[in-house]
Amino acid sequence: MDFEDWSPRTRAVAAGRPQEPGEPLNTPIVPVSTFHAGGARAYSREDGTPSWAALEEAIGLLEGGHATAFASGIATAAAVIDLLPVGAEVAVPRFSYAGTRGLLGHAAKNGRLRAVELEPSDLAAWTAAAEWADLVWLESPTNPTLDVIDIKAVADAAEGHLAKVVVDNTFATPLGQQPLALGADIVVHSATKLIGGHSDLLLGLTVTKDEELAKALRDARTRNGATPGALEAYLALRGLRTLPVRLTEASRSAEFLAERLGQHPNVTRVRYPGSGQMIAFELDGAEAADAVCAGLRLIRHATSLGGVESCVERRAWLAGDAHVPPGLVRFSVGLEDPEDLWRDLQRALG
Repeated sequence: MDFEDWSPRTRAVAAGRPQEPGEPLNTPIVPVSTFHAGGARAYSREDGTPSWAALEEAIGLLEGGHATAFASGIATAAAVIDLLPVGAEVAVPRFSYAGTRGLLGHAAKNGRLRAVELEPSDLAAWTAAAEWADLVWLESPTNPTLDVIDIKAVADAAEGHLAKVVVDNTFATPLGQQPLALGADIVVHSATKLIGGHSDLLLGLTVTKDEELAKALRDARTRNGATPGALEAYLALRGLRTLPVRLTEASRSAEFLAERLGQHPNVTRVRYPGSGQMIAFELDGAEAADAVCAGLRLIRHATSLGGVESCVERRAWLAGDAHVPPGLVRFSVGLEDPEDLWRDLQRALG
């Protein structure tokens, strides 16, 4: 099927489906490790499976590149780092996913690379890094502070230099932005989050326009055994089908709740980038934030995000996020009635 004229919403629903008469409407779960000899596939770790291929086709069409599925979001970061030469220099946001910074920190401790943390809001530092770094790792919006970084400006600055620009697009999703179209080299996703959307799987994705880079990432997946399960790929593709409507509804609720939170006397700051289902709000210290998280009844106090259920977490309790403002609460807005969510928040905020 030619998807050139279809919108991202339509692509999310239609891409990655069997097309021939008599075939199933949905790509089925294909739990297989090995194939009969003589065909296009021999062994799933090296050649993939139909379950992975359908998901990769759909995400690739949405992001505008060649997609590769991994066992988890952090496995995508490991694969990108695996491509770097020893002694490489990496720029990463000071406020960003703790798992990524932990992985870079471990590699730095072992002498594998040098990681430099930059303030997300310092665009001049990012454009300068595009000239000296081997890898510029961006999140936009960032996790958990929801800072927005000008991807195009950084990608433009990297043009003509060695730096590869990688964008973690987990929070924005392919429906919110397409970093490859802005000049990025690689996009990564934790499909565990908004793409899957139901808190029931672990899966990661990389996407790149460069065929050689795509092959290198697939080779890294094979080499490290970071392969997704057939069920997980199936669930991620099923979650993708409803991402447009889930994201629209959750974003509408998030906008409403961000405005209400900004008017509450016990909330000192609200961080909301203007779209998406993620909010961060700050209270007067860790004790107040912990009390709110414990006092909620409808909104779940849990880590991770992007599901149909609303969840909160005070991120500074994690060792990797100890530098995050102590009263900052990350709020993943789900699909519950926004008035019910606000009543729950009001009660907990006191």
